[in-house]
Amino acid sequence: MKKVLVTGANGYIGQRLVMSLLAQGYKVVCVVRDLSRFDTKRLLNFDPSSYIPDDYIAQENNLREDNIEVIQGDFLNLDSLKNIPRDISIAYYLIHSMSNSQERDFTEMEALSVKNFIESTKDTDLEQVIYLGGIVNDENLSPHLNSRLNVEATLRSGKFNLTVLRAAIIIGSGSASFEIIRDLTEKLPVMLAPKWLSVKCEPIAIKNVIQYLTGVILKPEAYNKVFDIGGGEILSYKEMLLGYAKVRKLKRWIITVPVMTPRLSSYWLYLVTSTNYSLAKALVSSLRNEVVCKHKGIEKIVPLELFNYEDSILRTLYKVSRDEIPSSWKDAWNLKSTNINFHLANKQAVPEFGILFDLRKMEFTRNAEEVKANVWQIGGNRGWYYMNWVWQIRGYLDKFVGGVGLRRGRREDLDLKVGDSLDFWRVLYANKEEGHLILFAEMKIPGEAWLEFKVTANGTGGTLEQKATFRPHGLFGIIYWYSLVPVHELIFKGMARNIIKYH
Repeated sequence: MKKVLVTGANGYIGQRLVMSLLAQGYKVVCVVRDLSRFDTKRLLNFDPSSYIPDDYIAQENNLREDNIEVIQGDFLNLDSLKNIPRDISIAYYLIHSMSNSQERDFTEMEALSVKNFIESTKDTDLEQVIYLGGIVNDENLSPHLNSRLNVEATLRSGKFNLTVLRAAIIIGSGSASFEIIRDLTEKLPVMLAPKWLSVKCEPIAIKNVIQYLTGVILKPEAYNKVFDIGGGEILSYKEMLLGYAKVRKLKRWIITVPVMTPRLSSYWLYLVTSTNYSLAKALVSSLRNEVVCKHKGIEKIVPLELFNYEDSILRTLYKVSRDEIPSSWKDAWNLKSTNINFHLANKQAVPEFGILFDLRKMEFTRNAEEVKANVWQIGGNRGWYYMNWVWQIRGYLDKFVGGVGLRRGRREDLDLKVGDSLDFWRVLYANKEEGHLILFAEMKIPGEAWLEFKVTANGTGGTLEQKATFRPHGLFGIIYWYSLVPVHELIFKGMARNIIKYH
């Protein structure tokens, strides 16, 4: 059984790829920066049939924990990569810094990552590296697309066979592209849009991407080749927005204007959609480049039934409606700095000293499991149980000062896992059996904040303990907290009470 190394295994593509590889009988080694964020059991519980070749039957006996090995390593730190096994045959390079780094250093970070990857695998049995990049057929590339091309060039210096797949926009549940299209179309009946909406692209369904990624494994005809992968349908971004509207039976009007600068376009995406500003800025800089397939030939090596754009949207909406979202672009941390050593585990221990807090402890007489279920459905579509309009205002204010706001929502309505984004919080700890949930704030605040819930069963009822903890940064942080005490008194008390009462 061949052993496959997957870098970026916690990412949007990586998690789905791991499911497909396991179902097809490969031993998989996942390299992640933070072990606490990789939920092996949850991944194995998803149906992998959506991400394997159409003529392949998923082998359930392969979906076992002993077929997957998870190791901690940071490709920005060569010393942390010593645990990479020697007996790997195939490796996927899926590392990308686009969504969580500052523009000034993402190119440097990507260059260092790929060099460390080559160095850390030089003494292995590696035969093939498969790299997923972006379509780069224009001459005047954006900084991010140019960085992708540089990564590709560096990989060619490795002592292995390289297969490069270049994709444009990927449509699937949890993809940033899909969520931006959805947010814009659902929220804006009339759009005054930038002129780059007329640029052409060739979108591709996530299922087809995963099928191509696994279909080229150890195929000599794919060695040291570059292939553009797309869905076969060339559309402008405007046509994609209107195509989504057609599927949803929405009437939308789009008026392109020539005066919207890249900065204004970035703010437009950032304020209307769930994306963060750094990602919006990176996307806008890349949207001026036409991304249409020119490097053909993959269809002969991996023949597939390609999904057209409308079918891809329909499939994605169906998956979203059923909460079948195994991974999301939001799984990437939106770091407040470029501190790459930030780990979830470092924040799980809620501080007890040098803090300010609001503690609510309430007893209840209903079934404790029902109260746990309410806690686990907090945020997103359910909301925050009391004075939701205040939470929404806080979300808008956070967006205007460069924060993440509330629009990220939740990955799923019923489930929470460590590492999930939840509106402007991040899940640090989630153990439903214990009834213990810890959230860490990612909104812009002068300090650090945690929101913790503990549900304890006791006979025919139980106790809900809800604690908001704040560690202020300097005098301004202290003033910030005390100025909100009257609001906290209303919101936190009402939230705890309604979590218990909600049916």
